[in-house]
Amino acid sequence: MEEEEGSETQRMVKEKAAGGSNERGKPKVVVIMGPTGSGKSRLAIDLASHFPLEIINADSMQVYRGLDVLTNKVPLQDQKGVPHHLLGTVSPNLEFTAKDFRDSAIRLIEDILSRNCVPIIVGGTNYYIQALMTPFLLDDSLEDMDEYCPSDCTGDKQQNSELESGLLASLSYDYDCLKDLDPAAANRIHPNDQRKINQYLSLYGRYGVLPSKLLQGKAMENWGRAQNFRYNCCFICVDASLPVLDKYVEQRVDRMVEAGLLDEVFDIYNLNMDYTRGLRQAIGVREFEDFLKAYLFGGQNGNENGLNHLQMWPNKDDQMLKENMTIILNSLVENQLNVCLKDAIDKVKINTRRLVRRQKRRLNRLQMLFGWNINYVDATESLLGATNDSWAANVVEPSSGIIRSFLSEAEDLVDNLGARTSTEGQELIQRDLWTQYVCKACGNRVLRGGHEWEQHKQGRAHRKRISRLKKSGCFIE
Repeated sequence: MEEEEGSETQRMVKEKAAGGSNERGKPKVVVIMGPTGSGKSRLAIDLASHFPLEIINADSMQVYRGLDVLTNKVPLQDQKGVPHHLLGTVSPNLEFTAKDFRDSAIRLIEDILSRNCVPIIVGGTNYYIQALMTPFLLDDSLEDMDEYCPSDCTGDKQQNSELESGLLASLSYDYDCLKDLDPAAANRIHPNDQRKINQYLSLYGRYGVLPSKLLQGKAMENWGRAQNFRYNCCFICVDASLPVLDKYVEQRVDRMVEAGLLDEVFDIYNLNMDYTRGLRQAIGVREFEDFLKAYLFGGQNGNENGLNHLQMWPNKDDQMLKENMTIILNSLVENQLNVCLKDAIDKVKINTRRLVRRQKRRLNRLQMLFGWNINYVDATESLLGATNDSWAANVVEPSSGIIRSFLSEAEDLVDNLGARTSTEGQELIQRDLWTQYVCKACGNRVLRGGHEWEQHKQGRAHRKRISRLKKSGCFIE
């Protein structure tokens, strides 16, 4: 009986995924999202026992070759024969943009559908997923602006090139320069986000038009809204409570260290590396810079003997140097290198926890602000160390049911989303995405956009601080 049901499911999926079509003619695509550490990859692989599927990786660091432990790539033996695409295929020195991902994923989806399989996009890099699903790239390579920039920005290519060369030569390419040039665009990004600072200033250099004017025009009309989806999408978010995720990602970092993380960061390290491009942007690379500089070169000022480790141990090969790092970490005697290495590992944990919070905020933003219909499944119990039965019952089975219903429904999901959000179109365009708010009560925390500001004000921590300030008489409305 179970075999008959399984074969029927396979037949249904092949028919629906192959046509993937409905009256709008949009193929059906499944997307598994969620914060780091929640179990997205595990779920996608487990779903292969229910559906004929192939996985397209949507993690901006896992697309690169190398740092397999640090980026938590699924080992080949754990992939259980399920085809994985865009996993460890890109040169670590290249910048694989959202546009690159979109163009690659579109071709892969077409190929997967031609094989009567379901394309499943899996990853926590939400701007990759947005780039694939919607027709406009808000923060992507400059080539896209040629199609969407205002008519008064286009014209003779030679003239544009001359304009760009002149303007670029006059820019200092730092946050202060962007803030002086275009405060609205500067308010939208973090002062340390050098990649976007370069991107926005390059936009100005190319077109001579403020980045905020370009990005608030055609982009705001099209980007991110559910009714503009390229595909008929089924979104599943694997989530868990924040305290449980925090504990889990910290334990995962410890397991990564045991599995060879230190060896990987040793191999990729070099002096004066660029942390804004390629694989070196990954959390867990920059955090070890101070330790490796002190370990290999005696820090910026040299060690107490005036020699670096490579001079002290000229016959030591890389493997011996790697083994010595483990000895330093496990040493019961605290010294500069031991403390520095432990601090680096703690920074990786802190930055990973921060990433979890950013991903959760962005998922909420996609749902609340752009109308994405996201189905949540709760992995909290499973991350707490419950049995595999808990994972199957709480995560795999609900997800399987959601996908089965999605593939079999005759009604176009995109039509439904469009109908629900079409009346909100003008309201969406008018929503405040750019204004920068500063919460003095929370230590001058910066919030970007009205939606994020309103969410912050409703948060428990903010309300408790306001209450304490009111009681002390320090709060001023």
